[in-house]
Amino acid sequence: MARFPKGYVKPTSSCPGCLAWGDFRGRLCHTCYMFGRSHETAVCIGCRRVQPLKWEYCRLCWCQARLNARTATGMPTVSGEVMTPWLQTVRHHQLFFVGLHYRRGSALTTLHHVKAREASRKSPPISRSQPRTAWSQLPLFEQVPRDYGRLDPAAADLASPWLAWAKHLAHQLAEARGWGRNLRFAVNRGLAVVLTGYVEGDVVRHSEIFTPLRALDLRVGHVITVLEEMGIFLDDSEPSFERWLAGRLKGLAPGIAAEAERWNRVLRDGGPRSLPRQQGTVWLYLNRVRPALLTWSDSYDHLREVTRQDILTHLKTLHGHHRRDQLVALRSLFAWAKRSGLIFRNPASRIKVGQNEYSVLQPLAPTQIDRSVAAATTPAARLVLALAAVHAARVAQIGALMLDDADVGNRRLTIAGRVRPLDDLTLKLLLEWLEHRRKRWPSTANLHLLVNSKTAMGTSRVSNHWISAPMRGQKATLERLRVDRQLEEAMVQGPDPLHLAEVFGLHEKTAMRYADSARALLEQAAETDPAS
Repeated sequence: MARFPKGYVKPTSSCPGCLAWGDFRGRLCHTCYMFGRSHETAVCIGCRRVQPLKWEYCRLCWCQARLNARTATGMPTVSGEVMTPWLQTVRHHQLFFVGLHYRRGSALTTLHHVKAREASRKSPPISRSQPRTAWSQLPLFEQVPRDYGRLDPAAADLASPWLAWAKHLAHQLAEARGWGRNLRFAVNRGLAVVLTGYVEGDVVRHSEIFTPLRALDLRVGHVITVLEEMGIFLDDSEPSFERWLAGRLKGLAPGIAAEAERWNRVLRDGGPRSLPRQQGTVWLYLNRVRPALLTWSDSYDHLREVTRQDILTHLKTLHGHHRRDQLVALRSLFAWAKRSGLIFRNPASRIKVGQNEYSVLQPLAPTQIDRSVAAATTPAARLVLALAAVHAARVAQIGALMLDDADVGNRRLTIAGRVRPLDDLTLKLLLEWLEHRRKRWPSTANLHLLVNSKTAMGTSRVSNHWISAPMRGQKATLERLRVDRQLEEAMVQGPDPLHLAEVFGLHEKTAMRYADSARALLEQAAETDPAS
């Protein structure tokens, strides 16, 4: 790769995407680069160039269409619903300089801004109910799959009574959940594509609409929400669990794979004599037994051929928690096989797992905590940091907090069903986040305490990944801060397991572990500094 000399400045040139002239880094200007990242490349039906396309038109055609619309209407912005005719009438391109095309803060008069806002405001759709027909023709054959990708969005049937009802329901959902203007337009456009040619009794399937709507950059999830409200949607998508299970069973002997699949489904769904497990537990158990099953698949065809000696031989190759984890999963597999009548004798019975020897928990260094505090730069990150470091809340518990759990007036905070007093620091950060939440998403209907740009449009909680993202890469992660807080409580108030269990709601064994670690640290400090 050629290297430019120090102090080299790229000469002024023309962007091959939008043909704009100016100074920019790289091969494309910044706008064309970002436009290409989110759109697929094909032949533009307007200028016949091979470029990233949005609704089958390149960015340069979009710029010219907006310019023509502004010249004809006298407004700087035009609603997206009437952009299709302007795109179809583009016959030439007006060149421009980089960074000067519809730049924010351009010389637009106040009247233009007011006219643009008034044009963007629309009256709510007329209240509609579900269309009713006097009679209906019973289908002779099963519903023929539809190809929504062949429908031109410009040819959508906007007079359909089913679309009118769908828009009414979409408006109600938008008002209840705080959908923005752009999201409302995208949902209405997706509904127009899906419901064109719809006949009463038909079912809209997930497999038929997902790809076409994604190709048009429309919100599939929100369109599906409206279709579910109408009662005409069928989710026939393959669950992620099925894809994962098929991948994990690949390479096993057919008999062993079938038995392992039945065991895994019983773990997930439960059975006559077993309760369903959490999905994470199901994944872990199959991942732990898979190495042993792969080894036995070279010699055996069924689990009934596996002997006690085979299990012991496999366990000799493992040490520490790897041995303990795999043995626990193997005992679960063979215990289920014995109850189901697949084997005559459980070869994993009476093989002791052994006591888990925990190491002494160590407190965090002040520098590690300071770096994590510096990494929390947003109101949400600072509040999450305080909940983990002060109240010892887990990431899942933080994500499940509701607005009603924060009683600011009485300075009470309910975490996982336990009421805790709000200290001054947490109260200050909580008020800061609530003020930011009110300004950023004033119309959201999500009752969770923490929301982001995605969950503010619905009612679900934020993901654990989003909560822990600011602390990722730090020594003092949210989990380490939680452990450090409980260890500090044990060292300050004394290594009393009952006190820890009462304050933090810990299990008795977990509380005893923290107490033992605190006792060991206090004894070590006394030996190091007897005067203290």
